[in-house]
Amino acid sequence: MPGSRYVGVESWSSKQVAGWLREQGFREYVDLLCSKHRLDGASLLCLTEADLRSPPLELKVLGDIKRLMLAVRRLQRQHTVLVHSGSEVSALSPIHTDGTDRAVSNSFTERGSGDHLHYNGAVTTVGGEHSYSNGKRKQYCGRFDPEYWKTTLSTLYAMLVCGVTSFVMVLVHERVPDMRTYPPLPDIFLDSVPRIPWAFAMAEACAVVLGSILVLVLLMHKHRSILFRRLCNLMGTVFLLRCVTMFVTSLSVPGHHLQCSGKVYGDAWTKVQRALDIWSGFGMSLTGVHTCGDYMFSGHTVVLTMLNFFVTEYTPRNWNFIHTMSWVLNLFGIFFILAAHEHYSIDVFIAFYITTRLFLYYHTLANTQAYQHSRRARIWFPLFSFFECNVTGPVPNEYSWPFSKPSFMRILLG
Repeated sequence: MPGSRYVGVESWSSKQVAGWLREQGFREYVDLLCSKHRLDGASLLCLTEADLRSPPLELKVLGDIKRLMLAVRRLQRQHTVLVHSGSEVSALSPIHTDGTDRAVSNSFTERGSGDHLHYNGAVTTVGGEHSYSNGKRKQYCGRFDPEYWKTTLSTLYAMLVCGVTSFVMVLVHERVPDMRTYPPLPDIFLDSVPRIPWAFAMAEACAVVLGSILVLVLLMHKHRSILFRRLCNLMGTVFLLRCVTMFVTSLSVPGHHLQCSGKVYGDAWTKVQRALDIWSGFGMSLTGVHTCGDYMFSGHTVVLTMLNFFVTEYTPRNWNFIHTMSWVLNLFGIFFILAAHEHYSIDVFIAFYITTRLFLYYHTLANTQAYQHSRRARIWFPLFSFFECNVTGPVPNEYSWPFSKPSFMRILLG
């Protein structure tokens, strides 16, 4: 069939679809698809293997199902390439498994959807437009704007929250409960597992390894600006919540080995200097920072879990070794925190729960175009709405060299 015929596939009538089916050798299905179920061009472009297998069609011959889907996918691909001629779409090869449509570029890219095609990570219907619940429509653009200025703002936001957290930790240390009056609270894990003196250093070592892996992922990821912006936004928000919880409620010290007592730092300048020491040392004991009273909830668990989720989310699904190692570091790090008796079990559990829920909610909203641009999102999640308003769908896992090629490499590679 001439290629120009595919431009108007979306406007085909049921009779034209019937003609196409006869040309492809599926005459026996013309009555079922076109006469009984009135399949036209637009619905043909949305047809999936799951539609053929499930009611009301329920085709029984496996060979016919596979051959028909091959023809439909070829038609979808040719139609979409012609509609988006001159764009990067022609470099993509749609892959379909079990009724799921995917498009994978030459880079590492993987996203799935039922009735949508994915090009460069931007979800688009076959017609080439996004549809939003508020009635507005936005033309598909095929690329992600890094918006470096927003990434700079999110970095400043995270740094500001870290500074506020450090200052709150100083205030909390001043009013830590006296251990003679308020002994450690009963805790099943702490009461059952003997303290391991070196465990807390191992927990921080796990965080350092996870952080190093994420730095490499960020450097090599094609959309590193969006990833780093999301990391700063989520980290800043979780630690801002932590400021409130540890300032409002002071828990007793979880172990006698900590030797914590209320420490008065004097004037405001002394407190600021102490906060700067905590901030510059990232709040880690490996850098010589030791604090008391900041128990609800565990900041170390937040960092471990957030790093793990970013590593597993923004690396290809078949990188099983990296994903397994990331989860092992996360879980062992949490165990070491508890084994060191530096936090109550509830501190760690709440930190893990809040971090995972916030990460999943954020990415679910970011990948849902209808909600991302809604008025409710702007009111309840202003930071999310601001940072994500121009991200046109799930961010694909594509990688590129972050620096320009040296001259000798350009000569060798052309």
